[in-house]
Amino acid sequence: MAKRMFLMLAIVLAVIGGLGFYKYKQIKTAMAMGASFAPPPDAVTTVVAKTESWPSTLNVIGTAAAIQGVTVSADLPGTVDKINFESGQSVHAGDVLVELDTRQERAQLAAAESDRDLARINYAREQQLVKEGVVPRSEFDNAEAQQKSTEARVGEIKATIERKTVKAPFSGILGIRQINLGQYLSAGQAIVSLQSLNPIYVNFGVPQQETPRVRIGRTLRLTSDDLPGVEFMGKVTAIDSVVNEATRNIQVQATLSNPGGRLRPGMFVQVELGMGGNRNVISLPASAINYAPYGDSVFVVTDEKDAKGNRKVKQQFVKVEGSRGDQVAVVSGLNVGEEVVSSGVFKLRNGASVQVNNSVQPPNNPKPKPEDS
Repeated sequence: MAKRMFLMLAIVLAVIGGLGFYKYKQIKTAMAMGASFAPPPDAVTTVVAKTESWPSTLNVIGTAAAIQGVTVSADLPGTVDKINFESGQSVHAGDVLVELDTRQERAQLAAAESDRDLARINYAREQQLVKEGVVPRSEFDNAEAQQKSTEARVGEIKATIERKTVKAPFSGILGIRQINLGQYLSAGQAIVSLQSLNPIYVNFGVPQQETPRVRIGRTLRLTSDDLPGVEFMGKVTAIDSVVNEATRNIQVQATLSNPGGRLRPGMFVQVELGMGGNRNVISLPASAINYAPYGDSVFVVTDEKDAKGNRKVKQQFVKVEGSRGDQVAVVSGLNVGEEVVSSGVFKLRNGASVQVNNSVQPPNNPKPKPEDS
């Protein structure tokens, strides 16, 4: 009985050992296959790095500002009697916008004009009598002073009536009306904003190390993401006299034509400022740049190959300065003649295998048209 039990136990242990050895061989084979597994190469397009002569420019962000812009307000308190404009309307200098109630002032004006007329008559009479020696000179002086006082009073009331008629100080575009008919306005209360939009200012900051190359009259090109395909040309008209201590930038102001008022005060715009002369750069399609907070980079195809003969890439950090259409200017970190991945960079890593297929290339036009985007 004991021999049978030992025999059965030996058989079971042998079976378990055989199964374990078989499983061990399977796992070892799978590990060996996993170690030798290489992911398939990524399909990419490439361009050969070459130098181009680009105009020397500085790209900054600017803000549009009206050449003339005010919030029209009431000069004197009063009740709104007439509103002669609509929100968003175009007006000319001198157009009447709002008329305040002046009935009381006009009544005062009628009384003052009556006193003035009487004073004029008395002055003329006293003037004649003093010449004849009938009245003393002091009475004539009193009549003259009374006549001048009444004239001044009439002028004062007329000025008050004029100040209660609110006019556009210059030509421009009105904003949203902030008053209603019959509303009482206190002195200085806002009525509507008025902005002169054509021409228009653009204000932007230039780093202090670049200020020696900024000159009055330099041309600039301006674009806005809100106006795709539209370019504005202008010139530098003013440079601030101090450098901002917080940003170490100096403020520059440019003036440009703004037909149709497409640029509005407060809009952010992209400014490309000409700095004079040309510079040699390596131009690449914008899709070739891998932008990251720690630095911009590109992937260069090397002569190193994997086990299947596919070429590998290496990541190189570059310095980018400026763009032109679909192109980006690289000023350092890349050598002429290197083969750079122009599309598919988002899926690459350093040392990855690639398969180059240049049958379809990404856009690389220095002057793309809106219909191409």
